[in-house]
Amino acid sequence: MKLDFTKFRGGLDALPALYWVAELRSFTAAATQLGVSPSAISQTVKGLEQRLGVALLHRTTRSVGLTEAGERLLAHARPALQGLQDAFDAANALGATPSGLLRINASRGVIASVISRVLPSFLRDHPHVEVEIFADDGFTDIVSGGFDAGFRLGESLEADMVAVRVSPRFRFVVAGSPDYLARFGRPETPQGLADHRCIRFRQTSSRSIYRWEFWEGNRTLEVPVHGPLIVNDTGANIAAARDGIGLAYVAEPLIADEIADGRLETVLTDYLPMTPGLYIYFPSRAQALPKLRAFVDHMRASLVDFEREETARRLR
Repeated sequence: MKLDFTKFRGGLDALPALYWVAELRSFTAAATQLGVSPSAISQTVKGLEQRLGVALLHRTTRSVGLTEAGERLLAHARPALQGLQDAFDAANALGATPSGLLRINASRGVIASVISRVLPSFLRDHPHVEVEIFADDGFTDIVSGGFDAGFRLGESLEADMVAVRVSPRFRFVVAGSPDYLARFGRPETPQGLADHRCIRFRQTSSRSIYRWEFWEGNRTLEVPVHGPLIVNDTGANIAAARDGIGLAYVAEPLIADEIADGRLETVLTDYLPMTPGLYIYFPSRAQALPKLRAFVDHMRASLVDFEREETARRLR
């Protein structure tokens, strides 16, 4: 197909402005995203509307949204904009120094236990990369969210994503404070949790209460629990267990210090499931990005160092 580039004159530069206004529903937010003034965004979109002879946005004092013409334009333009981004990324990947904004989606627990451990050295080694970390305990679509990569447990990964393991295998454990266990005793089986005060966790994406998972014989058990507190934050979950409010279900690495110094104790150890570990995942096309390749390589190296240290510690 032969392209008539005269039709694009003045339009290509305006499409990103229209895209971000539509996505963020705000001229101010779109201007921040593109690093220009809100008035510049407004004038750019107005110029595109004048060129096309049709209104693309509904504007009120409180909100902004796409007209039917705007919806139709962006429906056709979005794949083209993504294709242009991929083309620039592919060209930039050839021998390019890692640079630009790297957007990472991760749960608060992962940020505290994994990312924070490697971030200082990564930023020191790659001074041209900026990292944005978005704390999210749900299962966000990283592509539609505009993220370069995310972190998930191995069993939760989507089939069309590239995944790289960045942690050892670990268990989820049930833990309580010595004070709680002295008052209420220790459950002997997962079914015994019915007689205990449990700290429940509401999942951000589904809004449902997480059912605690156990391994019994050769089958997985999902146990609904009850208790006086519901949280949707891992830190709050751990803090409540430390305070003796109830039993918490949590990834063991997140409470390693509390277990070591006796502030928390684990129960039901014969029933605790092992996970394949934590993975960083991303779309296959994103592998070409130098900033992402550098971050993944850094995470891999950190895992090797961590496993070497753990092996040496066990042999002492």
